[in-house]
Order: sequence, then C-alpha cells, then structure tokens
Amino acid sequence: MQFEVTFDSSAVYTTTDPLNQGDLNKLYGFADCSSLHQMNSARFGWRWFENRLELHAYTYNNSSRRSEFITSVEIEKPYTYEIEVKDKEYVFRLDNQEVTLPRHCSGTAAGYQLYPYFGGDEVAPHDITIRIKEL
Repeated sequence: MQFEVTFDSSAVYTTTDPLNQGDLNKLYGFADCSSLHQMNSARFGWRWFENRLELHAYTYNNSSRRSEFITSVEIEKPYTYEIEVKDKEYVFRLDNQEVTLPRHCSGTAAGYQLYPYFGGDEVAPHDITIRIKEL
C-alpha cells in the first residue's frame, strides 16, 4: 500500500484533557488476516505532540495493539507513505525511515480499508483536513 499525505495547519490541536494529547489518531491502512481491524491490522497513526506532527506505525497483532514512532513531518508538505506486507511482518516506510512490526498471519493481505479516525477518548476539537492520494 502506497499513498501520499499532506497535513495542513488544522492538524495542530490541543485536547480537552491534557492526558489525551499523547493518544494516536489513525491515518490510513487496512485490516488483515481476514479478521476485524482490532484483531489484525496495519496503519499509520499520527498526533500533534510536543509541538510537532508525529507519525507512528500502528498495528493490531492477534488483538494486541502496538505502535512505534517513525518520524515527524512538516505541515503543508507531501510525503509518501508505504506499508509493505511480508510473511509475519509489516514494513512501514516514511521519509527514508523504516519500522518493522510483527504480523499475525502470512501470505497476501486479506481485509478491508481503514480510513482516518481521530482519538479514542475525545472527538476532534475542530475539523481536520488531511489530503490523501493513493499511488
């Protein structure tokens, strides 16, 4: 899966509860292993944290959630994002950075598309515009 993303200044936000500022929002990816996304999936996560726009690899592997910081990106600058599916692992690539996380199944990815979603404990404090173009 390869796509281009540009965040604008609306990606800068402050949560109502300061403890939620570190929560990851979901960007784009897919469910896998012919299961629900909260069982097996791979996608990029993002957040406005400590005055920067952070991007993370974000997976569910047999219902166990895991994330790992990849890099920070600039507002209004397009970046190419990639998730490569391998047997037993996902490879996330962004801005010459690469993170590998485990995958529960093998073979071709089997699932459905996952789209942007803000938060978990809170809704977005304002409208957020994210431009996504599949490559």
